[in-house]
Amino acid sequence: MTVATRLKIGDVAKQTGIAVGALRYYESLGLLHSERGDNGYRYYSPTAVHQVQFIKKAQALGFSLEDVGDVLNVHQRGDVPCGFVQSLLQDKIQQLEDQIQQMTAFKADLEDYRDRWAESQPHPQPGDICPLIETVPLAV
Repeated sequence: MTVATRLKIGDVAKQTGIAVGALRYYESLGLLHSERGDNGYRYYSPTAVHQVQFIKKAQALGFSLEDVGDVLNVHQRGDVPCGFVQSLLQDKIQQLEDQIQQMTAFKADLEDYRDRWAESQPHPQPGDICPLIETVPLAV
């Protein structure tokens, strides 16, 4: 990397809109690479801007930083990671479908409590905080 083409961490932060601390974090995870100058500053290649933008786009799709690291590793081996990305995306879709089912069931439970509680107001027992919540069984 020549002196003319290298970017300081602040330059990368300005060009990407990502905080310096986040860039350091990405680097600690191996998602971004820099070289240290004689002055101790981190210097990045111009491709770092594109790499940070890629990381943010992947996160916007729901990929974790660990997922992003895996994708970048496939790319750095010289392979095109698109098949791997499609597999990760399918896993994300399945996770969302599972969460939607769980949330739908939970919503139905809450609606059931709401409807039952609207019909009859339980009377507080000594030590009760809220008799409505006291009627809810503990999930074990």
